[in-house]
Amino acid sequence: MKQEIQDYNNLQIEADKAICDLLASNINQYLPEAENKIWHGHPVWFLAGNPIVGYSKLKNCIRLLFWSGQSFEEPALQNEGTFKAAEARYTEAEQVAIDDLKRWLEKARDIQWDYKNLIKRKGKLERLK
Repeated sequence: MKQEIQDYNNLQIEADKAICDLLASNINQYLPEAENKIWHGHPVWFLAGNPIVGYSKLKNCIRLLFWSGQSFEEPALQNEGTFKAAEARYTEAEQVAIDDLKRWLEKARDIQWDYKNLIKRKGKLERLK
């Protein structure tokens, strides 16, 4: 795990750190080709410069966000925002279903909307995969 992501995780309270460490290790395992960094203040993984998945600390939980998640057709993911993102929220590491996470990460690789060029296209999303 990159040091900057470990540093982010280490700043969280114990229960949230456990969630963050679990998410990061599984994302790294199932998307090994993805670049990762702190982006807009939280850990995000990218494929070919396109944001795919990330997580962040909200007031009372850790939010796992898939930028193209609305296209996954996964009932456990909730729509987020006005584009194609979907999320899952966790308050305990035990809530993270690894089989679901693995499936979502596979879909994240295979189903992508082009967020990288969103500004260039004046807010219009196009499907990449």
